[in-house]
Amino acid sequence: MPVAHPPRPSRLPLLHQRWSELLFAHWPTAPEVLRPYLPPRLELDLFEGQAWLGVVPFSMSRVRPPGLPAIPGLRTLHELNVRTYATLDGIPGVWFLSLDADSAVAVELARALFHLPYLHARMAFRQEADRLHFQATRTHRRMPPATFEARWTPGAALPRSQPGTLEYFLTERYHLYTAGPNLMQDIQGPNLWRGTLWHEPWQLRQATLHHWESNLVESHGLPTPVGAPHLLAADPVDVRVMGLKRV
Repeated sequence: MPVAHPPRPSRLPLLHQRWSELLFAHWPTAPEVLRPYLPPRLELDLFEGQAWLGVVPFSMSRVRPPGLPAIPGLRTLHELNVRTYATLDGIPGVWFLSLDADSAVAVELARALFHLPYLHARMAFRQEADRLHFQATRTHRRMPPATFEARWTPGAALPRSQPGTLEYFLTERYHLYTAGPNLMQDIQGPNLWRGTLWHEPWQLRQATLHHWESNLVESHGLPTPVGAPHLLAADPVDVRVMGLKRV
C-alpha cells in the first residue's frame, strides 16, 4: 500500500500532460475474479483483503515533450480506462485492462512505446452548467465492442487523502505496470515493465452521479459490477510521464 507522496523526479520526463475532468468510479471485487487478468509475477494490491475495479473517464491536454510545443494530434483528447491495482517488489501501481482514447496518434504511440492496451474510440465530452457529460463508443477493430455514458457533478472539496485510507489507495498511484513481448514468453511469461507518473497530490471532491450506462467492464468478460460505485471527482493535475523500466 502506498505510504507517502513520492518526490518530484530529478530527471527530465518523456512527456508533460494535464489531466482534467476526472471521475474515479470503483467497485470492490473479489480477488479471484481479477487475478486471471494479471501476469503471474504481479500480485493484486488489496485494501483490507478486497480488490478494486475502477472505471476512470477524463480529458488530457498540453501533451508535449520537455521544452517543445504540444504534439500535433494530441492537443486535447479524452480517455476512458478500466483498471485495477497491482504490486511488485513492494511497489504499488496501476494495472490497466484497457484504455480507450479518441486520438489515433495517442493510441498508436502508447501501444508501440509503452505496451499499453490502448484502443480506438469515438468520444464526446461537454459541460452542462455544473454537470459533466462523457460518452464513448469503442471502434477498435477485432476487439469486443463497448459503450459508455455518464453524467456527474463534482462537489465539495475533500481534505487531502491520507495513507491508509481507501481514497488514498484508489487515487494516489505513481506507477503503472505493463507487459510486453518476450521471446521466451511461453516459458517465462511476458516481459514486465514499470512506468512512473508524477504529479502533485490530488485535490479530490465529492461527486454526484446522475446517469451511468456502460458495458465497458463486461467487454472484458467480467461480471457486471454490483451496487453503486465509490465515486471521487478530482481537480486538474499537471503530470510528468517518465520512461519505462523493465522489472
